[in-house]
Amino acid sequence: MKIFSAAQIKACDAYTIQSEGIASHSLMERAATACVQWIMHTYPIDVPFIVLCGMGNNGGDGFAITRLLHMSGYSVKAFLLTTGDHFSPDCHLNFTRLLNIDSSLVAKIEAYSYLEDIPEDVVIVDAIFGTGLNRPISGWVGNFIQHINSLPNTKIAIDIPSGLPADTVPESQATVFQANHTLSFQFYKRSFLHPEGGKYTGKISVLDIQLSTQFIQHTPANYHIVSLAEILRIYQPRSPFSHKGTYGHAWLIGGKYGMAGAISLASKAALRIGAGKLTAIIPEALFPIIQTSVPEAMCMSGGEKCVDHIPDLSKHQISAIGIGPGMGTDRRTLRTFESLLDHQTQPMVIDADALNLIADRKDLLHKIPPESILTPHPKEFDRIFGTSTHSMMRLESARNHAMQYNICIILKDHYAATILPDGSCYYNPTGTPALATAGSGDVLTGMLTGLLAQGYKPFQAAMLGVYIHGIAGQLAESRHSEEAVLASDVIDHIGLAFQIIRGNDVNHLVGKPYSIRF
Repeated sequence: MKIFSAAQIKACDAYTIQSEGIASHSLMERAATACVQWIMHTYPIDVPFIVLCGMGNNGGDGFAITRLLHMSGYSVKAFLLTTGDHFSPDCHLNFTRLLNIDSSLVAKIEAYSYLEDIPEDVVIVDAIFGTGLNRPISGWVGNFIQHINSLPNTKIAIDIPSGLPADTVPESQATVFQANHTLSFQFYKRSFLHPEGGKYTGKISVLDIQLSTQFIQHTPANYHIVSLAEILRIYQPRSPFSHKGTYGHAWLIGGKYGMAGAISLASKAALRIGAGKLTAIIPEALFPIIQTSVPEAMCMSGGEKCVDHIPDLSKHQISAIGIGPGMGTDRRTLRTFESLLDHQTQPMVIDADALNLIADRKDLLHKIPPESILTPHPKEFDRIFGTSTHSMMRLESARNHAMQYNICIILKDHYAATILPDGSCYYNPTGTPALATAGSGDVLTGMLTGLLAQGYKPFQAAMLGVYIHGIAGQLAESRHSEEAVLASDVIDHIGLAFQIIRGNDVNHLVGKPYSIRF
């Protein structure tokens, strides 16, 4: 699913209006109808509503929503905030329509006035400013929004929370409407997918207002949010005539005396995601642990207590290599890692301590095999590529460096972003706070390596691996709670995650209902 900029969305609106031969206010009516249908599906008819309207097109949406809610039997009233010198044409039209039905449905809030004594059961709808706002909110309107934010009422933002930019993140002290729900028209906005902006949106519902599919299909976009349809195009079901050799031989390199957990989790995840065979290249001191905790894995010596050498690659048939979990940053390990980069030409998965070694030796970036997958969390990324003042700046840096070094970068966050060597960015929608636990990244490393071993292309492995990782985390959360999920629980739910994307009902398999969200 493409993510368009505010300018592209405006152009899509205009193209839809022209191609369908409709008036702009008809498209506004379509958007308002979609919002009211969502409200009617979510709230019973005895819930009262207040709609806060500005004087632009977002306010026009608000007046239209007020009219349609009233006609549907809801108790609702619109309040007009003077946010400019004049109405937009479509806002004025819907303001007039509402007045003609019943003038008591609209009240004007005078400058420096506030709404007081709003009962807590009233739902407040924000239609003050939309995506056309190009400046921070200040003055009385800013104070008004801060006052509304302080109220305990449920709040719904129409298209975008007022004050939130669509294409970047807000300034740290910006005034932004704090929504519990955001009803976005046709597309996600990029700001929704970054922590600085996403904290204002609440739960996001993208409403289909039937914008031109021709425009959407033929207009290029650098940013996307991964859909299940895209995942199903990537996913490769198994052939009934396959065998373990069909699904590759993965190597995972890592571990250090006292740090066996990371490589153990990665190994188990690589096998659970479907790698035909797995060899862990680990210090000999870890052999008893790995062969006990992951009996399906084979082990080869990479040293005594740390990884200080790697078996000759030319003597083994290796489908994919992942390196870094629990490996440490000993100088002998650094030499081994550099030697691997000098001899490996196939894409690798590089994580954890391998990233830390690159941060100390940035010249190694030039030796990384093309299309390799790097999986940094924000601090690891900053240590390698330089600090950023906010997450969107960091993502743009990741796009630049992915193109410069011809690599894939998975930038971990709530909406983990997979950046491809051509600079295109795919946000993953299946994350959960439950994945903020020790070893979760090691599990992802193993999953990515296992997918590469099976023949998935690097960009396919990255998108599918992150998506499945997120669903497995959601399934584990549904079973254990956000706080109680362990990395091993994520591994245990990889199989059910595959069942989910294939469209199978997993509840009968486990005897207890699961709840997941996309």
